Amino acid sequence: MDLQHLLTGLALEGATWVMWLLILCSVVGLAVAFERGLTVLATRDDPERVRRELVGHLRGGDFAAAARGLGASASIEARIVKAGVEAAAEGPASVEERLAAAASTQRLGMERSLAFLGTLGANAPFIGLLGTVIGIIGAFHQLDASAGKVTAGLMAEVGEALVATAVGILVALPAIAFYNLFSRINRVRLTRADAMGRELLAVLRRSAG
Repeated sequence: MDLQHLLTGLALEGATWVMWLLILCSVVGLAVAFERGLTVLATRDDPERVRRELVGHLRGGDFAAAARGLGASASIEARIVKAGVEAAAEGPASVEERLAAAASTQRLGMERSLAFLGTLGANAPFIGLLGTVIGIIGAFHQLDASAGKVTAGLMAEVGEALVATAVGILVALPAIAFYNLFSRINRVRLTRADAMGRELLAVLRRSAG
């Protein structure tokens, strides 16, 4: 048996497994989105309040109070800037390095599992299309077996094959939406942390000058 006949035989087994794969991917994708959503909620704070309190402490030269205030916040921004405040005595250059290192560390946690959502969103339609192709192969085989006679069963099989593509698209849409949502939240948070870090560096450079 050559490879073509082997693959045709596998295709004629049906595309039910493709549908189950899509359902599994959808469940995992929703679980990832749920976990990411809980993480976002657990690490949120009022960014304007955090920034305002930080600037007040920095202008007063009270770096210890600034570090305590940031430590009391659950936000990602506060964690990043706290690393810089704790290195204030080492000078602006050291603070800048600490801020960059903290931002990189936090980014790794913030982007955890997002690659799965992006991959799912990009590839689920193709998985669905694979199911459709397998279904069409089965339909043509049935057409050949019926000597070219188009039957209601044949049309039903073609319709079922097209469902796989629709399911693939339905799985991909929320995955892409969640990926874009969490990616934007991460960008905004890192931008806020960068802005607060620049406030800290500005104060230190003025003091050093």
